Amino acid sequence: MILPPSSENISRAADALRRGECVGMPTETVYGLAGDGMNPVAVARIFDIKKRPSFDPLILHVASAYDLSGIVKSVPETAQKLMQRFWPGPLTLILPRNTSVPELVTAGLDTVAVRCPDHPVAQDLLRHFGGPLAAPSANPFGRLSPTLAEAVEDELGGKIAMTLDGGACRVGVESTIVDCRGAGVNVLRLGAVSLEELERTAGPVQVIKNNTLVAPGMLENHYAPRTNLYLCESLEAGPLPPGAAGLAFSGGPANRQRKVLSSAGDLREAATFLFAFLRDLDRCGATLILAERVPELGLGRAINDRLKKASTGTASWGAAGWVLSQK
Repeated sequence: MILPPSSENISRAADALRRGECVGMPTETVYGLAGDGMNPVAVARIFDIKKRPSFDPLILHVASAYDLSGIVKSVPETAQKLMQRFWPGPLTLILPRNTSVPELVTAGLDTVAVRCPDHPVAQDLLRHFGGPLAAPSANPFGRLSPTLAEAVEDELGGKIAMTLDGGACRVGVESTIVDCRGAGVNVLRLGAVSLEELERTAGPVQVIKNNTLVAPGMLENHYAPRTNLYLCESLEAGPLPPGAAGLAFSGGPANRQRKVLSSAGDLREAATFLFAFLRDLDRCGATLILAERVPELGLGRAINDRLKKASTGTASWGAAGWVLSQK
């Protein structure tokens, strides 16, 4: 059930959350599957609805930095600087966990991921509810993140109390996740806040690439369409294989089976349309999807990260046509 975000419907959603139910919540990044972050039963319901493995921690969403009391033990100075610069916004911080936070939220870790979303509907709902909301992307685990209310209903309708319609998500890719408990800033997940933006506020940052799951979105295979997707350098290398669909960054024509993320080559526009276009191509009846890498700078790093995790392998053009290689 998709509802407009009127005051009455915000109150209805908050009441449902207090009863332990889950609702679809818009944020500036993607739509979240929101539940009471301090209620273990509600958190378990999130995992069940998404079919998400319990070893994958969740992010707690708060209305402001003032709401961190009772959730975290401390906020290091670097984290305070980042919150002042980027909150509300698409930045998630890993902080020392207060024991009041259910272990299911943190996958048993001594840390908790927290974020303050920059969307008026999310802010209204958080204030009406009066506590932190666990809100991973509102989709089955490992699948494409939703950026429209209709996408939430297509995937989870009937399993949740309602979806508040906040329109198309402004950013379109998930938040950047950083751990700044130590001397420096470690980026655990590339996202909407670029490395360059982080460095202007907190100095040099390091992107952590390992198999230790300490934050959401760190699994190697994630954000995937049901149709096999292969990464390539350029769709202009050769014609699409029969029955294939294509996702281009900026060049060439656009149609039902060939989407262009940004005709102007704008990475922010490309991020906005990434998941929506992948969802369209996933439904067009294609046998496979070829997707171009975007420039590896700024927000492009996050887009390429999502494409890599969504991919089955890579594609290259040769004398015999497109050659597909598995991961």
